[in-house]
Amino acid sequence: MLTSLSDQSLAALDAPVTVDRDTSVVREREKVERESLSDQTVWMLAVRDNRDRVAFGRLFDYFAPRLKGVICRSGMSPSQAEDVVQDVMLTVWRKAAMFDPERAQVSAWIFQIARNRQIDVIRKERRPVPEELKLPEETQEDAAQVLALDQETQKLRAALRRLKPAQREMVEKAYLGELTHSDIRDQTGLPLGTIKSRIRLGLERLRHELKEQGLT
Repeated sequence: MLTSLSDQSLAALDAPVTVDRDTSVVREREKVERESLSDQTVWMLAVRDNRDRVAFGRLFDYFAPRLKGVICRSGMSPSQAEDVVQDVMLTVWRKAAMFDPERAQVSAWIFQIARNRQIDVIRKERRPVPEELKLPEETQEDAAQVLALDQETQKLRAALRRLKPAQREMVEKAYLGELTHSDIRDQTGLPLGTIKSRIRLGLERLRHELKEQGLT
């Protein structure tokens, strides 16, 4: 019976996580709108923004049995389905920064990850992909939204590369390295005022770049 992540999977939650894009403006807006969101979306945002293990546990408890049921109906054995669910939920944890509630519902986002993982497993076994795993018309838009997120991530990385080196270093440490300003000061020896100024200027430049590309 699938009730929680395996010990090995739990250990993987402590692995460093790379946040691929600056979403400060979007996240401020989400704070205001959060009261109207579903419980599952609130949990997902807590995982994305705060690496909240309690929220992740709730996501797991909610989605794991549903995912297992869908996967078993596609022809996989219960034990194989449990392995897929473990992989899917770890991917949810690791790629939480990619989730945007304005582009896809959390259920659609997670089930798309599960579908892709199922297809990978089936193809490795050289079996034909079941009809039920082929995208129904109503989920095509959600799949396109997931693809759009990947494309936006690539554009953000390009925008980061165009920042001045000093600004890029501070932004990457603060947002990709998830360091506090004090942590950055301890690492670099720079005054807090300099660190904050470089981050502010870097974010302003990033927002300008992304606005020109229609991403903000």
